[in-house]
Amino acid sequence: MKFGEHGETRGPWLGSYVLMPDHLHAFVIVDDERLKLSTWMKSLRNTLSNTLREKDVLSPHWQKDFFDHILRSGDLYSEKWKYVRENPVRAGLVKAWSDWPFVGEILDLEFQRGAA
Repeated sequence: MKFGEHGETRGPWLGSYVLMPDHLHAFVIVDDERLKLSTWMKSLRNTLSNTLREKDVLSPHWQKDFFDHILRSGDLYSEKWKYVRENPVRAGLVKAWSDWPFVGEILDLEFQRGAA
């Protein structure tokens, strides 16, 4: 996911993610002074949609809105990540989350107090 590797220059940092057949979970830190989360999401959707169209995957690729949840502690991040990474298992796609090919981490988003 080259898109997620430009956080230092643009303001969003993409951490862990799970791409499911019908949705995406992504852990992101956004520098609100440089970029809005909604702007980043629009850019991500456009980038992925362009890639999908190049592979002849028909639209629509995304629903209009997205859901965000603010994590305020390292423990909560770990708890949410453990839950999210099991999505492919709960969906019956793999037996172990580590077998799912669309799970990964771009940057290690070590929680820092005061970061949202």
